[in-house]
Amino acid sequence: MSATLKQNPFPFPFPDTFFFFSFSFLFLIFSLLFPCCCSIDDQGQALLAWRNTLNASTTTVLDSWNSSHLNPCRWFGVYCDSVGHVEKISLKSLDLQGPLPANLQALKSLNTLILSSTNLTGPIPKEFGDYSELVMIDISDNAISGEIPAEICRLKKLQFLSLNTNSLQGNIPLEIGNLSSLKNLMLFDNQLGGELPPEIGNCTNLILLGLAETGISGGLPPTIGMLKRLQTIAIYTSFLSGPIPEEIGNCTDLQNIYLYQNSITGSIPTSVGGLEKLESLFLWQNALVGTVPSELGNCRELKVMDLSENLLTGPIPVTIGKLSKLEELQLSVNQLSGTIPNEITNCTSLTHLEVDNNGISGEIPANIGKLTSLTLFFAWKNNLTGNIPESLSECRNLQALDLSYNSLFGSVPNQIFGLTNLTKLLLLSNNLAGFIPPDIGNCTNLYRFRISDNKLGGTVPSEIGKLKSLNFLDMSNNRLVGAITPAISGCESLEFLDLHSNGFSGPLLDNTLPKSLQFVDISDNRITGPLTPTIGSLTQLTKLNLGKNQLSGEIPPEIVSCSRLQLLDVGSNGFSGEIPAELGRLPSLEISLNLSCNQFSGEIPAEFSSLVKLGVLDLSYNNLTGKLDALKTLQNLVSLNVSFNAFSGDLPDTPFFQKLPLTDLAGNKDLRISGGGV
Repeated sequence: MSATLKQNPFPFPFPDTFFFFSFSFLFLIFSLLFPCCCSIDDQGQALLAWRNTLNASTTTVLDSWNSSHLNPCRWFGVYCDSVGHVEKISLKSLDLQGPLPANLQALKSLNTLILSSTNLTGPIPKEFGDYSELVMIDISDNAISGEIPAEICRLKKLQFLSLNTNSLQGNIPLEIGNLSSLKNLMLFDNQLGGELPPEIGNCTNLILLGLAETGISGGLPPTIGMLKRLQTIAIYTSFLSGPIPEEIGNCTDLQNIYLYQNSITGSIPTSVGGLEKLESLFLWQNALVGTVPSELGNCRELKVMDLSENLLTGPIPVTIGKLSKLEELQLSVNQLSGTIPNEITNCTSLTHLEVDNNGISGEIPANIGKLTSLTLFFAWKNNLTGNIPESLSECRNLQALDLSYNSLFGSVPNQIFGLTNLTKLLLLSNNLAGFIPPDIGNCTNLYRFRISDNKLGGTVPSEIGKLKSLNFLDMSNNRLVGAITPAISGCESLEFLDLHSNGFSGPLLDNTLPKSLQFVDISDNRITGPLTPTIGSLTQLTKLNLGKNQLSGEIPPEIVSCSRLQLLDVGSNGFSGEIPAELGRLPSLEISLNLSCNQFSGEIPAEFSSLVKLGVLDLSYNNLTGKLDALKTLQNLVSLNVSFNAFSGDLPDTPFFQKLPLTDLAGNKDLRISGGGV
């Protein structure tokens, strides 16, 4: 056999060049079939380059983003199409700590970029304008600063732009109108300024415009009317001024108008009445004038209308009664006049009716009980007259009723106290008479009951002790008589008790007062007898006013247990004996201590020198003796009256005492100022 055959085992010639080309061909085929097994592509390189700008110690979640994982389509938060083109990056609620990516031009198919709540900082790169396929950008809830680059407005396909909750400044670019595909524009909660550019009207596909809580100022441009598809406009808590343009009525798809807390002037345009899809109208806390347009009655889908805190005048339009879906009507703090129209009772879906702080007169509609869904009715501070309608008791869901500061008369209907869901009943400052009925015990959820400044008589029924949830009870300035019912001890949640200026008599049964009390005012009554040692059990007390009664005896030393007391007034009673030293050991006593017009004797306790926070001290009209030296350390005193006692010695030589009016020192013949008498 020839040497050639020995060296070549194949029975036909196989030159080296043939082997080389065959191997190259196989390698090419393999590379085409498995491109990522050899090297990372441009997309991955771009993503890695951005990852390297982030804080490496906080990006463990991006561990899959590395050169050993060659296919970026398998990286966390990266999504690709069927041929490996990156279409979406979604990284939410991560602690990335770094800048926004400015180098993703290689991601030719990128249409979604979501980097919300990732602790990113720095400006929005101008290079964002190069990502031409983007449909959605969400970089909200970060610490992004600087201005919105005009280059971002080159993105013709952009539909969703969420830059909210950052620290962006500057104006909205005039080029915003180039975003003709834009549907959602979310810029709220930034530090943007300037006006909303008229070019916004070119964003004719816009559905949501969110610029709330920014520094946006100036007026709404009339071009807003070009946004025929707009469903929600939210520019609240900003600096808008000028009138609402009549053209807003052209936005016939509008469902929600949120323009509250601005400085908008002028009247509410009647064209709003043409917005038949409108569900929410929030214009509160502006400077709107004129009347509430009757045309609003055409907005049959309205559920919430809040026009409060403006300068609106005139009557509540009767057309409101057409709004059968209306759930909340808030017209508080305006200058409305006229009456509450009977037609309002046709709004049977109403849960909130607030017309307080106006000039509304006349009577509450007698058939208001038709509003069976009503949970809150505020009509306080108006000029309402007549009786409280019995039909209110048919509002079985009512939780809060405030008719205070009106001229209502007659008695409180017993049926009102059958509203078992009632938590707040406020009827103060009217001309109500009659009695508090035993039915009050049925309001077992009552938390706050105020009926002060009326003409109620009779006694407080013992059934009040059934109100376990009662926290605030104010019956002051009425004509109530009899003893303070011991049943009040059942009000185990009571913190505020005000019974002043009535005709209550008998002893103060302080052992029956709820231990939860923080404020007690029983002044200006006819309470007799002593203050017993059990007063010390009221350890939560911060203010106690027993002035202008007929209390007698000594102040018990147990009062020292009321260590939270800031104010104590026992003036104009018949207390006697020495002032207890324990009063000087009340560390919180800082507002006022009034012991005047009693029969206290002896000297000022030395412990009074510890009352360094006290602002007002009145010891006048007693039989006190000795010197005033215990008071010279009271640096916070703004008022001191020691007149008409028997104090003696030199007045303390301090700037405060030197400036005291002589009237506050009078009646102490042995008290001397710089060697002379007072």
